[in-house]
Amino acid sequence: MELENYTRDGGAIEYSKAANPLANGTTPPMPIFEFPPDNYEGWPTGITPLDLSDLLKCDSPASSPGLLASFIHVTAGDTLTMRVNATSQLIFTRCGTGIITIPESDASIPYQLGDLVTIPATADVTISATSDTILYWVHDEPLLRYLGVTATEPKFRPTLYPWDVTLAAVHDALNDPESGKRSRISVLLTNTHFPQTMTITHVLWAMIGILPVGANQLPHRHQSVALDYIIDAKPGCYTLVAEHVDDAGRMIDPIKVPWYSGGAFTTPPGYWHSHHNESGENAYLMPIQDAGIHTYMRTLDIRFHQDNEH
Repeated sequence: MELENYTRDGGAIEYSKAANPLANGTTPPMPIFEFPPDNYEGWPTGITPLDLSDLLKCDSPASSPGLLASFIHVTAGDTLTMRVNATSQLIFTRCGTGIITIPESDASIPYQLGDLVTIPATADVTISATSDTILYWVHDEPLLRYLGVTATEPKFRPTLYPWDVTLAAVHDALNDPESGKRSRISVLLTNTHFPQTMTITHVLWAMIGILPVGANQLPHRHQSVALDYIIDAKPGCYTLVAEHVDDAGRMIDPIKVPWYSGGAFTTPPGYWHSHHNESGENAYLMPIQDAGIHTYMRTLDIRFHQDNEH
């Protein structure tokens, strides 16, 4: 074979022009983007990807470089089978009842309002709805597609997180005498297979939080993209997002992202953000990130404003 067959793809670029492709625009930035909720009334059974691949220059549907979120609607009596190349899937029940079947794991898991199920590398997942169902589905297929790999080894078992158990844990955190000293009132969902990262899968992080009436969280930031899902909120709840804060921790030219129950929005990596509740009722949110892999790689880098360090 001619030598040029081995050299034609290689090259060299002066360091300052290639070391930060995000700054020079070669790699597009992660946008702040809102996905309003759909009620799916009258819609057929199907999947609606929250797709930003055109903005991110990804070669397949993606909500962030490593994750894809979707809304799933399954009408009562219908079934829907999903097949993705992913190490981790997360399914949250916005409404409805039914069964999630994972033949490869010999698992049949019932779901109802608020329940969350995680699914490892597998072939098929089937949703069988006994009542009209809306699900929020997140998986890491975009990451595997970028790496050019196939998920073959399950790293955990299918796991159910019942809503009543999760909600009780959140309220325990709220009623803790130390809660007033903390930056947020929330719980991280974990799996015993990942004691080092303390995350829900080796790739995904899922937090269930309550934003009490009148709460004004001080800013924080992290290096993983957050796909923020709003479980329940009334008008008057919102997030402020900004690239920079001043020395006093005030956002500089923040973007205001209103919360809508059943909707989602993205928070870019490295951006400061804070949550606020002026609605008169408690609100609940679920940020999902690829922070499991970031934690393992020691790159998550969560930072709080100096007066908000816990």
